[in-house]
Amino acid sequence: MDYHHTRRRRRLVTSSAADDEDIISNLSEDLLDPILERLPVKDAVRTCVLSRKWRYRWTTIKTLFLDKQFSLQFLKIGAFSCNGFIRVLNQIMILHNGPIFKFVLHIPKQIFIDSLKEGTPHCELQSAVFSCLQLTKLYLLTCILNPPLAFKGFPNLQDIKLMHVDFGVNLGGTVINLPQLKNLILYGCGNVNNFNIKAEKLQNLRVTGCPDANAMVLQLLHSEHLNAVHISRLSRSIKDLFQVKRFSFTIDSYFLKNLAAEKFPNSLPHVVQCLEELEFISFSFGDLNQLQGALFMLRNSPNLKGLRVTHMLLGQEADLQLTSNYLESPDCLDQRLLTLQTVEMTSLEGSRPELLFVKLLLDCSPHLENMIIQPTSTIDAEKRHNIAKDVLMFPRASPKAKVVFLDPEP
Repeated sequence: MDYHHTRRRRRLVTSSAADDEDIISNLSEDLLDPILERLPVKDAVRTCVLSRKWRYRWTTIKTLFLDKQFSLQFLKIGAFSCNGFIRVLNQIMILHNGPIFKFVLHIPKQIFIDSLKEGTPHCELQSAVFSCLQLTKLYLLTCILNPPLAFKGFPNLQDIKLMHVDFGVNLGGTVINLPQLKNLILYGCGNVNNFNIKAEKLQNLRVTGCPDANAMVLQLLHSEHLNAVHISRLSRSIKDLFQVKRFSFTIDSYFLKNLAAEKFPNSLPHVVQCLEELEFISFSFGDLNQLQGALFMLRNSPNLKGLRVTHMLLGQEADLQLTSNYLESPDCLDQRLLTLQTVEMTSLEGSRPELLFVKLLLDCSPHLENMIIQPTSTIDAEKRHNIAKDVLMFPRASPKAKVVFLDPEP
């Protein structure tokens, strides 16, 4: 009897001593959560076997990274038979208890999902996402955004980045309220005309390769706090695009071609008083339509302070003689750019229309302070030297104008 009593007492003392020595278990939640969040999810879940105290410890972590590393681990052991991936996700989400501040999900192409539609690489975003009203950032890639009909918006969302996202029919006509949204990026998205949002605090808008985004863009351009806009590859009418307040504007060659195709006076029937920063990307000095569109923008931006032009390498279709003749005509830019202070020209090849464009800006900008030129890395040192020699000989309307030459980017 005494033997069993002593043995039991010894076990209790040993257990108590082990608990005292378990320093990690006795840490506060504020310290334990960051430790678990830095572990792969698979390892974080495994901590449930350590003791009763750890059994549900992982279920309260506020960051879930179900990333590429996570999915490939299961893929190696053949765990993704029919809907296996969905089952794993559901088990994790059902067992999780408490708020999730950051959630990352990677879906391998090899995985079969019920919602994957035949012939398209998009899967429908699970409806549970739309109940996460505390979200502040939302980044989605290659999915269908089709919220429940009762969905009204994300009250705390500040940043949205959507790439190759299709906006579902449930969005048609429904206004999505995003009162805290500051940054919106859309790239290669479809059915954007269904994405009707209200974002009164929007500051930065970037839309690339979204053919039917004009209605949304026009609406958002009237946001009171908007100060930077980047638009590339819009395919429809751009009339009234500039009836907005002050902002910087980045546009591409496709936009300038549309501007030319729609007849300039009809597309832009008024000057753009708000525009202070303008950037042309993928610009070709061998395309007369682009050149005419660019000069038309300059003529109609009386408060423009900064201009940046990123040149696209000249192709076989470039007509350098035609664009050179146009730039040498006396009425190609029949007014002075009174507020222009800084010009950046990057990826220059040293063609005649490029040099004539630089000469035109130097001659028509009486308050220019800096002309920054960076040649392309595809030309040799002798060609770069010739560009510098020609530019330095051009007359300057501004006595303060400095010409700065930068080395090509590697």
